[in-house]
Amino acid sequence: MKLAHPDVHGLDEAVPSRYALKVGDIDVTVISDGTMQIDAETLATNAARADLSAWLGENFLPEMLVYPINVAVVRSGGRTILVDSGLGSEFPDFPRVGQLARRLDAAGIDPASVTDVVLTHLHMDHIGGLLVEGLRGRLRTDLRVHLASAEAEFWEAPDFSRTAMPAAVPAVLRATASKFLDVYRGQLTPFEKEQEVAPGVTIVRTGGHTPGHSIIRLESGGDRLTFAGDAVFQCGFDQPGWYNGFEHDPEESARVRVRLLTEMAASGEQLLATHLPFPSVCHVAVAGDAFRFAPIVWDY
Repeated sequence: MKLAHPDVHGLDEAVPSRYALKVGDIDVTVISDGTMQIDAETLATNAARADLSAWLGENFLPEMLVYPINVAVVRSGGRTILVDSGLGSEFPDFPRVGQLARRLDAAGIDPASVTDVVLTHLHMDHIGGLLVEGLRGRLRTDLRVHLASAEAEFWEAPDFSRTAMPAAVPAVLRATASKFLDVYRGQLTPFEKEQEVAPGVTIVRTGGHTPGHSIIRLESGGDRLTFAGDAVFQCGFDQPGWYNGFEHDPEESARVRVRLLTEMAASGEQLLATHLPFPSVCHVAVAGDAFRFAPIVWDY
């Protein structure tokens, strides 16, 4: 797999926030929207406290985890596709996120060049960036927004009865999704099960995390990569049966996770996910009755 090295002009940061690669003829740039903190218990609501503590210790992780937020820009067939948009900058409790607009500029990506947005789901850390003026006002008026029909329908009257989120979060999620649908409803390109967005770029609904949660599959020249959104979290390789507190159907989420990781371990394709450590590009290996995160070696 060859890497793309675009001629970009912008201020470099001490910690890298973008990573470019190629999937056959498809150009991919992974961009960090920043990080936030989250209580580790939220990632494993059905785990015994001792098991979670052991996993944290084995991975040298604290009780308050640094939670990455990754998005991607994909170029294929003359289209430029933004995959998710991060949290945005309207949440003062999370000062280290909402970096997308600035980091698009640093990567030499003009928001006006984006022809399509593909959304894995409507949680605020995936759509918030599209609601802030630093990005929203710079997007083209004929932008197409691809979203599973089931996702848009769910947020008309969302059900949080099976989640285990902090008490204040559901109201914020509901308000953000409602605002997003009000702003972008006229630009939605909904689909039922899957939709090809550009050559070799297909969005596929998995459900589980939310009813319309979707993954994005890239395939070109024999290379494959999947952007898994919130189907896989950092603990999901070692403990795919642990429930995340933000999952609206935890049991189905676990089934989706196991199916996806099993498939990717067999195919050898690359995985990219929203909340894995930046740039999150990895392979999946089988490890006993679970899986192993096998990070790629950066190619400079």
